[in-house]
Amino acid sequence: MKPPLVHRLAVIVPYRNRSNELEIFLSHMNSFLNSQSVDHIFIIINQVDKHRFNRAALINIGFIESRSFVDYIVMHDIDLLPLNHKGLPYKYPEYGPIHLASPEYHPIYHYPSYVGGILIITCQDFERVNGMSPLYWGWGREDDNFYVRMKRAGMKIYRPSNLSTNNTNTFQHIHDNSIHKRDYAKYGKQKEEGKRIYPELGFNTTKYEIINKEIKKTNQGIEYIMLDVKIECDYNLTSWCDHPTNILK
Repeated sequence: MKPPLVHRLAVIVPYRNRSNELEIFLSHMNSFLNSQSVDHIFIIINQVDKHRFNRAALINIGFIESRSFVDYIVMHDIDLLPLNHKGLPYKYPEYGPIHLASPEYHPIYHYPSYVGGILIITCQDFERVNGMSPLYWGWGREDDNFYVRMKRAGMKIYRPSNLSTNNTNTFQHIHDNSIHKRDYAKYGKQKEEGKRIYPELGFNTTKYEIINKEIKKTNQGIEYIMLDVKIECDYNLTSWCDHPTNILK
């Protein structure tokens, strides 16, 4: 008999200026994943340049930097905490991507094609769709692009169903918009370009510089990797990566 496969999960968290939320997130998620006996490692991708926030590029970087020692990842917002231990398993997505933050149970987003918040995917499948489009500077729409990529690749997206909880108590959303405002602004051709898929643009075209890589521990002793990165902006392709009224998310 062959020994059972041991899967390892990279919890990839796009990050900027959220130290209070980070401590809460790591404490909660470490306990949650340990309760499910999930072998995991936290990868915090910290954007330290002066460009607008680019969640997709940060996730791509997290994938690139972790794929040599994990076989699946979860793209995880720092401000969304799972509460239903039995109904939200962070298991290896053997049959296709698992969108845990289903529109049926998410506290805010309820449209059918929503795949943001928390999405589990194998490294093989992420590479198959060339990761996420790095064109999305500012807040939003990169997940909608990723949904189309997965669908075009013929992937079935799985979601939790028939839970004992609902959209008020399946997750806890800890974002405080009065402190961390979202950068929803659209400049130049950003809105029009955001509707295009460009499958040739993805993790393979995400250019970045690692400023610092450090293994850290929280006050509770929870270990995580903090990657300080600067993302390169191609101004000919995405002139909207900078703007005078930029909000550093």
